[in-house]
Amino acid sequence: MNDGRSIPDHQPGDDESVVPLASDAHAPGDGNTQKEDTTRELVQLCLLPGLGPRTLTSLLDVFGSARSILNADKSSLASVHGVGPKMAHVIDTADDHVDIEDVFAWCAAKDVNILRRGQASYPAALEELDDAPPLIFCRGSILPRDTVSVAIVGTRHATAYGLQQTRRIAMDLARAGVTIVSGLARGIDTAAHRAALEAEGRTIAVLGGGLGKIYPAENAPLADEISQHGSVISEYAPMAQPRGGMFPQRNRIIAALGQATLVIEAPMRSGSLITARLASELGRSVGSLPGQVNSRASQGCHHLIRDGATLVQHADDVLELLGPLSGNVSRATATDGGEAVRDGREMTLNEVERQVLFAVGTSGTAIDEVTIRSGLPASRVNAIVSILEMKRFVRRLSGQYVSRI
Repeated sequence: MNDGRSIPDHQPGDDESVVPLASDAHAPGDGNTQKEDTTRELVQLCLLPGLGPRTLTSLLDVFGSARSILNADKSSLASVHGVGPKMAHVIDTADDHVDIEDVFAWCAAKDVNILRRGQASYPAALEELDDAPPLIFCRGSILPRDTVSVAIVGTRHATAYGLQQTRRIAMDLARAGVTIVSGLARGIDTAAHRAALEAEGRTIAVLGGGLGKIYPAENAPLADEISQHGSVISEYAPMAQPRGGMFPQRNRIIAALGQATLVIEAPMRSGSLITARLASELGRSVGSLPGQVNSRASQGCHHLIRDGATLVQHADDVLELLGPLSGNVSRATATDGGEAVRDGREMTLNEVERQVLFAVGTSGTAIDEVTIRSGLPASRVNAIVSILEMKRFVRRLSGQYVSRI
């Protein structure tokens, strides 16, 4: 069995649904793309050495399905931009490079699901990538509530300050219902995942190698725990050994999955800065934690702030980065209520505070009306309005009227 792919053809830098494993369900892609494919055929293509997502997308655009690509003659394959004779030969001899039976047997034994692009179980956020992985291997679950997410990244060589701040902010975010996304690396990534688990929240780990080759090895128990309270995912073959070029590649997935990205500590040549750049290119908000001016571990963070990233001190600052949550995210996916989330910071409020907040309009609402709408005693409403005012959710227009900010 091939134990991985060569470095994919796109490298951006330098440093509650599952899919049955043998599913032949058709993906609802555009046009004829993948309409005839089985998951088996797509896996075989995706795991071929040297065939990255951009070139595979070009092949699918020309041939329409993985099955047609595998059945095409070498001359037709070689004529596709980015393929050439060498890659055409690899595709033509696909059975020699990928032991599909071995891959599926491993996935079944380890309870790993294969999520195909275009299916409901595939994370919608990844569809925004030009080179979205056609499939990902997933151990654990990706739930609708994971749409409310923040990527937390930073150096492997974290300082005590960085680890302490990561734990503080990640725990507060997880308690607010935010899913923490990171890369399972040493340092900041590990601290972010552990903090989310400690807060009994959800977290997603994106690997720079296969699910069967957890790196670093000492984080294998952590990966097991994450799979019970979130998911561990990879676009690489299960037994693919992690290599340098894979980590910048996986950073695009981290950037896409997080609605905002927070860089905790990063020297000037850090992969975390790649993640921040990719997040910005995707239209995501980027925040950065400042450190001491002479701290090498924070120099990259300071440059991010200088270049326009939001200075972050507390979890509330990160929640503000989420702003009006995008798409169809609602209180139902975030905190099991029915009201729409206008500002990520709302997830830090308790149920009674939210009850009063949702009774307040944007153009001004009488306190008596807020009392009626919320169903709470007038004295309690007044006290909670004062709390919401201090937290900058509402402002008083007069002694008797209040409006949302």
